[in-house]
Amino acid sequence: MDDKQTFRDEDFSPGCSSVHRKRSEPEPSCVSMKSDESMDHPLHFKSEDTQTDLSYEFHNKFRSNLMKKFQCLYEGTANQGNPTLLNEIYTELYITESESGEISNEHEVRQIERQSRRAATEDIPIKCNDIFRPLPGHDKPIRTVLTKGVAGIGKTVSVQKFILDWAEGKENQHVQLIFPLPFREINLMKDKTLRLSDLLHVFFPETKEMEISSDKYKVLFIFDGLDECRLSLDFQSDVRLCDVSESASVDMLLTNLIVGNLLPSALIWITSRPAAADLVPSECAHRVTEVRGFNDPQKEEYFRKRISDQSLANTIITHLKSSRSLYIMCHIPVFCWISATVLEKMLSEAESGEIPKTLTQMYTHFLILQTNIKHEKDYEKNVTDEQLVKGNVIFYEEDLRECGIDVTEASVYSGLCTQIFREEFGWYQEKVFCFVHLSVQEHLAALYVHLSCTNNNMNVFDQITKKNLRPKVKEWYRDNSSEHVSLSALHQRAVDEALQSKNGHLDLFLRFLLGLSVEQADLTAIKETVEYIKMQIRTIDSPEKSINLFDCLNELGDHSLVEEIQQYLKSGRIKEAKLSSSQWSAVVFVLLTSEKKLDKFDINDFVRRNNKTEKLKVLQKLLPVIKESRSVRLRDCGVTDEGFAALASALRSNPEHLRVLSLSGNKIGKSVNLLSDVLQNPHCKLEELR
Repeated sequence: MDDKQTFRDEDFSPGCSSVHRKRSEPEPSCVSMKSDESMDHPLHFKSEDTQTDLSYEFHNKFRSNLMKKFQCLYEGTANQGNPTLLNEIYTELYITESESGEISNEHEVRQIERQSRRAATEDIPIKCNDIFRPLPGHDKPIRTVLTKGVAGIGKTVSVQKFILDWAEGKENQHVQLIFPLPFREINLMKDKTLRLSDLLHVFFPETKEMEISSDKYKVLFIFDGLDECRLSLDFQSDVRLCDVSESASVDMLLTNLIVGNLLPSALIWITSRPAAADLVPSECAHRVTEVRGFNDPQKEEYFRKRISDQSLANTIITHLKSSRSLYIMCHIPVFCWISATVLEKMLSEAESGEIPKTLTQMYTHFLILQTNIKHEKDYEKNVTDEQLVKGNVIFYEEDLRECGIDVTEASVYSGLCTQIFREEFGWYQEKVFCFVHLSVQEHLAALYVHLSCTNNNMNVFDQITKKNLRPKVKEWYRDNSSEHVSLSALHQRAVDEALQSKNGHLDLFLRFLLGLSVEQADLTAIKETVEYIKMQIRTIDSPEKSINLFDCLNELGDHSLVEEIQQYLKSGRIKEAKLSSSQWSAVVFVLLTSEKKLDKFDINDFVRRNNKTEKLKVLQKLLPVIKESRSVRLRDCGVTDEGFAALASALRSNPEHLRVLSLSGNKIGKSVNLLSDVLQNPHCKLEELR
């Protein structure tokens, strides 16, 4: 579909309202969007007072306003200082079509690590400017697009680039008006009752001279940041809003826009972190795309654009490649910016000290560069302590008051540390505060918990628990507060809390917390924590949870289990060895963090051919590896119904990846129904089944 392809109202849901002029005015002399001719003509609007044709003036003003707002990129900083022109630094992101129904409960860093192994699949990449264009061979028009992606992966910058290219007249010229309405700003209107045009007048004052309709002008609404939405979006409501002149609550306006009752031919683009993507029913999205961040060539392109000294850029790229965990994190553009900020300064100025090799070291150096701890520590401790537990990633003035923060001082603090916590003014001109990335909030939370223990003899987890206790129990805690809190005891409590988390939201926080003890060089605490983590790896049933514990061991500088397994794999002796539960967990970690792509999994590479009992046990242990493999061979495993259920669950979570599945020598029985469900998945791309 090129920029001149037309859209018809009947291609979408049946409409109840139309884009129309104010009734007291004559019809404008413009050509309908149903005609190709309209693409080459400017819009025509008339002022109610003067009846003057404002088409050229209005359109230029509207585009110019969007261009001014979106032409600059503030990488992690507030809207002050020296911004960078977006077109100078923008690097195309890896975007693909995605399965709509799958919502991951893993920590987003884990999702990034998993996606890093899928970059070489046969997925067809979609350019940002093409998200409303059907793939070749697909003719059905796309009205609503839902774009998923973890925090910092580039969703908002993609939106920014899309709008800028449109405003500059480069792309998507079949769209005549774009209305960007970020949820973090719409939240400020959540208690209002108004018409759609009134809502637009608030954010786009120039539209007061016109009234939107949808059968004449192709308009696009962009709702960025669904995960930040604090509205009650009820898509099951029986209330239908079809008249643009009718007043309603903001949440009702939005749901009816998205469903298609209101302005049915308007295009809708919604972005969201994966955990909140299911807030929009799958039937309401004609296309679901996923922003996967930078692939490996795009990472290098970013650093070469970001750093003018190409020799220094090469040195930084080489250093990041030397640490697998850091290089994987570079799929996230925000982490590329953090790494560039730290490494450019450290390597160009030949500063003393070790160049960061772990996530904790990288973030610690970043915060040292950007903040003055003595000025902001009281402020940050409150924000990170309470709000991370609540899951808040953006903060309004009432959130800051809840934390005991003087709202009048928030601007001062955001000025001191604009690189990590910033104050923003949007279209609505109300203040919104946020960290540049959730990982910064997690690092500061870990720093607060660590310092509370080492400086104030306080276990923050106990403080959180006490808030929900009966008064008499609180008194007992107060009377026994003089008891010494050891760092290793704090670490063990943090490990337990992270393992109990259903969605892994404390995983990265735990890695930071443990890494900070290494900075302090508390060898006793480190040794005791390492042993506790290894004990947990031996006892927990979840291979996925053990992966994060290996990352924690890496932060603590302990590589013994991993190095042992690497030797088994390199020598080919793994089939001969009788591995413990923790060693099999190490096998999973090594394989999933290897630079080699997981193209083929054969159970006979790990277990002797005639040992069915051991094969079944190993199969259960290596399910996370099977999930990421394109060819899976499980010959003569003696798989039970329970084993098939686990296998089917693993395959169902990533159906588009698998190409070859061999189950020769297994009695499938009733489990064939589970396998059949996997094969019938429309996203399944299996080519060979034995």
